[in-house]
Amino acid sequence: MNERIRAHEIRLLGDDGKAYGIVTLAQARIMADSEGLDLIEISPNAVPPVVKMMDYGKYKYQIQKKLAEAKKKQVVIEIKEIKFRPNIEKHDMEVKLNHIEKFLEHGDKVKLLMQFRGREMAHKEIGLAKFDEIVKQILEKGAVIEAPSKMMGNRVIAMVAPGKKK
Repeated sequence: MNERIRAHEIRLLGDDGKAYGIVTLAQARIMADSEGLDLIEISPNAVPPVVKMMDYGKYKYQIQKKLAEAKKKQVVIEIKEIKFRPNIEKHDMEVKLNHIEKFLEHGDKVKLLMQFRGREMAHKEIGLAKFDEIVKQILEKGAVIEAPSKMMGNRVIAMVAPGKKK
């Protein structure tokens, strides 16, 4: 911008998009001062560099608005985690399934985790059957499995994501 531009010759553009052609930096500064504008280097790697006459405050404001607009369009997906135990009661499981359904409707991914403790490890097949039933119930509500259930030490983990919206 202005005094920080080091090139001797530049390709000058006006605020309205008018091309002034290749001019010296001194001529460009005189033209910008007469119109009360700043010189802003748009393309420094071009030969000669492209410089535009414009109001620097307005330029920064436009960039800030573009960034805010891009940020507004971003979708943030969170990963929620729901823990189960092999001996979970029916009502507790229904409550957790309702929570999972709300998370999926909101667009979040859900990590399902069943933890085995102590003697529960001796009868893993009971817990695994219950975990598969839980995953099946979630899939019936329109979810998609992102990572199938797998045993990691004393826990089983699966990842579900919301299904396609109609």
